[in-house]
Amino acid sequence: MNKKKQQTEQTKKKIADAARALFAQKGYKATSIEDIVKATGCSAGNIYYHFKNKEGLFVYLLEEWNTEWDKTWLAKETLYPTTTDKLYGMAEQLAFDQLNHPLTKAADEFFNNSEKAPDVGERINEMVEGYLNFNRRLLQRGIDSHEFEITNVNGLAIILDSLMLGLNQHSRRMEREEALETYRLAVDVFLHGIVRRTR
Repeated sequence: MNKKKQQTEQTKKKIADAARALFAQKGYKATSIEDIVKATGCSAGNIYYHFKNKEGLFVYLLEEWNTEWDKTWLAKETLYPTTTDKLYGMAEQLAFDQLNHPLTKAADEFFNNSEKAPDVGERINEMVEGYLNFNRRLLQRGIDSHEFEITNVNGLAIILDSLMLGLNQHSRRMEREEALETYRLAVDVFLHGIVRRTR
């Protein structure tokens, strides 16, 4: 990497780090570009050069969060021998991540703000597609290993994502153990349903 590119990357990281701290402290709406200018010493033009707008900056932070989550998951995935175990492990990691991540509250504000620039909407759609692909791969692995019935993997991937997204919202009002228990229950229901089996 040449010196100019290295300096550009360092500036981008400086802006992202300062913005992450501000969003975590003040929330998405209350953090302004002016706040980030003050925190970094960079001009507004420099921030816009790297991130286009506040939305673009926040999406960049969300993408970094996804990358962190993926790395954490890959480091522990081998601890779960079966796909069923992996589903429980994934749910537990999601619960811990949502309860503990500093950007959780700001992310809620961001997603509840209905107006999004088209390019930001596209990046969010790409993130959602990434979640669905993760689910599809995991569920297909369960089918391939004969743990799960052959079924509509795409439909189940969407249901699993919707289930985890809903839990993400509800678990904020729960204590840690209750949230973990609820995530585990969600996987139970996803895998086994609630209809009583007749003998």
